[in-house]
Amino acid sequence: MKLFLKGARCDSPQCAIVRREYPPGMHGWRRSKFSDYGTRIREKQRLKRYYGLLERQFRRYFELASRGTTNTGEELLHLVERRLDNVVYRLGFAVSRGQARQLIGHGHIALNGKKHTISSALVRANDVISPSARARSQDLVKNGREASRGRIVPSWLRLDETELRGMVVGPPGTGEIKEGLPIQEQLIVEICSR
Repeated sequence: MKLFLKGARCDSPQCAIVRREYPPGMHGWRRSKFSDYGTRIREKQRLKRYYGLLERQFRRYFELASRGTTNTGEELLHLVERRLDNVVYRLGFAVSRGQARQLIGHGHIALNGKKHTISSALVRANDVISPSARARSQDLVKNGREASRGRIVPSWLRLDETELRGMVVGPPGTGEIKEGLPIQEQLIVEICSR
């Protein structure tokens, strides 16, 4: 399964999953089936790896999602989708979520006009994401935008190409999240609510 961790490389024939469908090493061909616990923990690890979350961060998002009145699995996906590093990636300012996290950590991204260095911050409706005022920040975001030219910006975000500004229109749609992410959130809820 492609997780698109290496940015545009996963779209090319150089993707490791395209070349070989099994893990490297002499124990790569594992034929045994996973147990129920194994499939659930694998889904959880897949979601954590996809968004670049640590266990403590994931637990915090799950606690927030379980407090809500809506479906816990969908709420969990909404929370991790609203992270600032994910929004920078979705806007096309960076090639991968790792690069987006680095841009934010080095102070190249401004949230509502102020430099922001915390990549796990949750964005809200009407928040404006743009590069910082420095010329270096502008160049880095332009390069990232050119490298991710073919990527489609989700409908819950609005991108102004001329000013290189993105705006959060509303909450992310569940259909859009699940379209690009083959995750069964119900399995994650089952493993975390024990």
